[in-house]
Amino acid sequence: MAKGHRSQIKRDRNEQKDTRPSAKISYARVSVQKACFVLDAIRGKDVKTALGILAYNPRYASSIIEKLLKSAIANAENNNGMSTENLYIEECYANKGPTMKRIRPRAQGRAYRIEKRMSHITIVLNER
Repeated sequence: MAKGHRSQIKRDRNEQKDTRPSAKISYARVSVQKACFVLDAIRGKDVKTALGILAYNPRYASSIIEKLLKSAIANAENNNGMSTENLYIEECYANKGPTMKRIRPRAQGRAYRIEKRMSHITIVLNER
C-alpha cells in the first residue's frame, strides 16, 4: 500500500513520468518477429535516415512503422518543441498482442488452426 496522501502520490508519480516524445500503435496486424526485422534496421538512427530506410524497405511492417515514426516526430515538434534535425530513435520495440485464432479445413474432416498474430509497436525519440 502506498504511503502519503492521494495528491502526494499522484505528484510523485507525475515526477517520474517519461518526457521523451513517443508514439505507440496497439493491435497492429503484423507479428512481433516481422516487425522486429524493420525495427532493428532503424534503431539508433537519426530520424531522416530512418524515414529513408522505411520508405525503401519492401516489408509490410515498414509502412506501419513509417506512419508511427511520423507521428512520433509530430509529437516531438508540437508537444515538446523539439527540432526535427536533432532527433534520433532512442528506443523502438514490439510487444506481443492478442492472437486471432482461425480454422482452416483440411482433408478427412480435420481442422488446422491458423494464428493471426498482432503486436503493439512503440517508438521513443530523443534529442542529440
